[in-house]
Parts: sequence; C-alpha cells; structure tokens
Amino acid sequence: MAGEPVPGTAPENPRGTGEGPGLPAAPDTDDLPERVERSLLGRSATMGRLEVSEGAGVDAGDARRFWHAMGFQVVDDDEAMFTEADAAALRRVTEMVRRGEVSEELALGMTRAFARTADRLAVWQTQLVAESLTPDLADELEGKDTRSVPDLGVAADAANLLSRTIDEIEPLLVYVWRRHLTNAIQRMLADADPAVRSDPSAPLRAVGFADLVAFTSFVRRMSERQLAKLVQRFELLATDVVAEHGGRVIKTVGDEVLFVHSEAAAASAIALDLVDAMAEDELLPPVRVGLAHGRVVSRLGDVFGMTVNKASRITAVTPSGTVYVDDDMARALGAVSGFSAIERRRRMLRGIGVVTLHELRRAPGGRRHPTMVAST
Repeated sequence: MAGEPVPGTAPENPRGTGEGPGLPAAPDTDDLPERVERSLLGRSATMGRLEVSEGAGVDAGDARRFWHAMGFQVVDDDEAMFTEADAAALRRVTEMVRRGEVSEELALGMTRAFARTADRLAVWQTQLVAESLTPDLADELEGKDTRSVPDLGVAADAANLLSRTIDEIEPLLVYVWRRHLTNAIQRMLADADPAVRSDPSAPLRAVGFADLVAFTSFVRRMSERQLAKLVQRFELLATDVVAEHGGRVIKTVGDEVLFVHSEAAAASAIALDLVDAMAEDELLPPVRVGLAHGRVVSRLGDVFGMTVNKASRITAVTPSGTVYVDDDMARALGAVSGFSAIERRRRMLRGIGVVTLHELRRAPGGRRHPTMVAST
C-alpha cells in the first residue's frame, strides 16, 4: 500500500502520473509486480485485447500483429493485459499507416526493431542495477541465467531504484537514440552521394575496425557486471594502443573499435599491436582487424564513406588473430619497411564488390610496440 516501505528501501517521491513512479512503499513484496506496473505504465493493466483494439479504433487483427511485433506474449481476448498506454501506442502507429506516411510492413518492421532492442536493453539495465546493489551478485550468477536475480530483497531494491529514476533515464534513452540515428542518416547520405565518394578534397586516411572474436559466446556466459568489465578493459587497451601511435579512436561500440590514422604505416602498427595485446591478455578474447585506405568524410566527430564501409566488411571476413587490408592499403605500404602484405584470395564484400585481400604481417626483423596494459 502507499506509504508503507518495501524492506530495504526508502519511500520515493511520486512522479505525478498514475500513482507515482517511485514505487509506493509496502511492508512485503507480495504485490510488488502490480506496483511496478502502476509505477512504470501509469496504472494497472485492466483492459483486454478486444477492449484495447476498440479503444484505439483498430481492427483486432491489426492490433494482434502489432502486439506480436512488439515481442509480447499471446493473450486471450478477456485477459487483462493492457493499459491506456498500450491503446495510445497502437493509435499512434496505425495513424501513421492510415495517413500513408509509412506502409504497414514498414511499421511492423520498425516495431520489431524497437522491440528487440528494448527487450535486451531492459534485461541489461535490470541486471546492472541489481548487481550494483550487491558486490557478490556477479559471482553468484556466473554460468547461470543472467535474467534472474537470486535474492528477492535485491530484486525489490532494484525495482524501486529503476522506478524512481525512470524520469531521468527516459530522456537520456531518447537522446542517445537520436544521436545514433543522426550518425546513421549522415552515413547513409554520404555513402549514397556520388559527389562525396569522388570528392578529391576529402582527406586520405587509413581506417581500421578491431572486432573481438566470439564475443556473443562470452555474453552468454557472463553476468552484466563481468561483461561491463570485459568491454571496459577492451576499450581502454584499444584506446591506449591507438593513442600511442598517434591515431584517433572514432568510437567504441561494445565489441568493436573504429580508429583512423593519416599514415598507413602507423595504422598498420596499431592493427598488429592490437592483435598482440589481446592475445597476451588473459581476460580478453582474440581480436581481428580490417584496414582500408582511401578518402573519408568527417562529420560530427564520425567518419563516413566507402573506405569506412570497406574496412568494416573486411573485418567481418578476417580470421581470428589476423589483420587483413585492401589493395589500396597494401600499395600504400609498398615502400614502407617493417611490414609485408601477403595477397590472399579475392572476396565479394556486400555493398562493396570484389576485393583482393592481403594479410598484414610484420616483415622479418620488424619491431612491435611494447604491449600496453589497461588498468583493471
């Protein structure tokens, strides 16, 4: 009930919608799921499937398709699973279709994309919060289902904290998404613009992607705390190596680092040092690196263009613990001592075409840079 504390939690200030999002305090956790529902959705679910479709003015079949696209479970017609928020979301999507702004197929596809991302994000956030409340939780969860929290008190505290901070988290989520969407649109426009692709004034750069191998298998075996430590170690180590050779890290996204350098030799040294550094680190999986050389466009701190796309595609086909480069990069290294580019078979790269790949190695007697050690 409102005003009664959940064990291990303090009363929260109401948000001003529904019964208020900080969870109302309670003496036990028996009704905690219902209070979470009221806190995050504004009110408890009281509407059935037919009721919510009628309230949204949407055919029941259309409502069912969008509900499934959002990744939610199948429900009976009379099962109370919906709130006015569900009806409002359904109205918003279907109105876009009715106005002809998007097709139903596109609307369903966008909905699925949101749903898959949101599901993973929600699980990740709840686990991070739960682990932050108990230092030993990461060890308890090792090798177990990372969606579960073994202690009800910790789960209740995590639920309260997430509910209490939702008003601050939600704008941040929208902001990050808008920034990434801006970059994605900029990249799409730059890649499609012939003037950009052939712009002789665009600077020549060596572009590299470093990608952790078998990262997905690590994700399945680790708790969120352990995964965060692994990613942080990778980012620190990669940043140190890139900076040591005078390169620039453009961005790090989980298991991948994008870097650039104005000199082909220095970029090659970065790539080979990254492979060596990851191989010597007991915590990190091996890495593979793809390098391409050509003109790039810089906007908003990011880089765009065919050279960037080529480096990404090359990385995807590079074997573990290896560096592959394109023809342009191999030619740029032709007169540089310390490196050799061994021609490998030609590959068809999606969106690029047929590319001759070369395996980058240190020439006999070539020096490697001392391995950088990231702080833990």
